[in-house]
Amino acid sequence: MSARSLRAGAPARSRAPNNVRRFREELLLTKAELARKAGVSALTVTRVEAGLGCRVDTMRKIILALGLQPADRQKVFGNLAGRRGAGAPGGGKANVQVQARSPGLARRS
Repeated sequence: MSARSLRAGAPARSRAPNNVRRFREELLLTKAELARKAGVSALTVTRVEAGLGCRVDTMRKIILALGLQPADRQKVFGNLAGRRGAGAPGGGKANVQVQARSPGLARRS
């Protein structure tokens, strides 16, 4: 186990394999270039390539930035592409918690 996973209070994160890195490297793009094309941060690209969950909108942006169509989502993200909060423990609750802590965002009920 890594030191990061052993820290007290560190949330367990499930990882879902995907092909984002393979497609990015086939296009000879750096993470920063893909991030710029997709309109997301380079850290987001790193997390997605590591198999961590992301929002459906982020998946769509990455797929389009790779020059693919939304219908190709299975090729890029596998079977998890259709599931909400893919890779996030609790079915996407991690994304909701982050949004609720951001200043200026109203919490939806």
